[in-house]
Amino acid sequence: MGKSILDYETVELRDEENAIRIIDQTLLPGETKLIDLKTGKEFWNAIYLLQVRGAPAIGVFAGFALYLLVKEAPLPLPDTKENYSENFNVLKAVLQEQKEYLNSSRPTAVNLSWALERMEGKFLSFESEEGRTIADVRSSLKTEAMTIKAEDIEVSTRIGEYGLTLVKKGDGLLTHCNAGQLATIKYGTATAPMYLGFQRGYDFRIYCDETRPLLQGARLTAYELASAGMDVTLECDNMSASLMKTGAVNAVFVGCDRVAANGDAANKIGTSLLALAAQHYHVPFYVCAPTSTIDRNLKSGSEIPIEQRKPEEVTEMWYAKRMAPEGIRVYNPAFDVTDHDLITGIVTEYGIARAPYTASLGEIFARREANPLCVTPRA
Repeated sequence: MGKSILDYETVELRDEENAIRIIDQTLLPGETKLIDLKTGKEFWNAIYLLQVRGAPAIGVFAGFALYLLVKEAPLPLPDTKENYSENFNVLKAVLQEQKEYLNSSRPTAVNLSWALERMEGKFLSFESEEGRTIADVRSSLKTEAMTIKAEDIEVSTRIGEYGLTLVKKGDGLLTHCNAGQLATIKYGTATAPMYLGFQRGYDFRIYCDETRPLLQGARLTAYELASAGMDVTLECDNMSASLMKTGAVNAVFVGCDRVAANGDAANKIGTSLLALAAQHYHVPFYVCAPTSTIDRNLKSGSEIPIEQRKPEEVTEMWYAKRMAPEGIRVYNPAFDVTDHDLITGIVTEYGIARAPYTASLGEIFARREANPLCVTPRA
């Protein structure tokens, strides 16, 4: 039997080759191609072009990217304890320049900046150290990046467990875009309850919005869940309300790229329409969000930066011939913001937050501070 898409790692550090190996998701489902990336420009392009995508996976990728860029940066002096301070300052400038460069690739997904800042914090913790070498610092950065990856698996598993408490066997579950294994390291966020439920015989009926204009639901979610053996039905985005009206949908699970302090959540364009339909038809609407995706520095969703994409994604991509008039103006935001009053609950690795979200998200973070994740990264 040939390999399934689930047999490949979404993001893999190839340390000996100084590379990150990913699945080029722009080619799925027609071609499964693994690509090795080695330069800052390749890393930036991979994020911007959506070769690697999904907020958690982008965070893991960014951790590896910054590690490799620091690892490969030349030192002005031999790596001895006597030269530590001067070498460190040179690497500090490299790290901070590359951090800003990588962070410019996608403004909405907060996991990108979160991972880069976490790596920078680990690096700066060695600034006043004495009796060290740069090799020690680089080794610590690698461990931190591997820990981010290991934590992602634990976070997805916990989100799946909490999500399962919200549904029952035989339910119909609807999702939008791809918040699956292809967007994380394992299980996904919105699909984590589906994966765990499938393993335990819940016999869910899964419905996937195709997710225009980049078709992540059709190309990625439907593909990976079907590869896992689940009962999956694909639908056009504008069919979800009709489907809910039939009673086939018992709950909606979506991922997100950023959550504001009041519970407003930015996710792939079309999510807010899904939430409006769910409210009308009294279908619970859940946002699955690792705490790394929650940005409490933003008071509301109006402060979340929304990336504007190229018009060709709407007018030409996927078509043999252009399907819109030449010169027509195109509105193509990558994300929309679902207002908190449309969200039934926000499922995190530390529990389920409910309205009022300013209070419940604060409680979630208090739990995280009291019981931080403790995982051991694989070598």
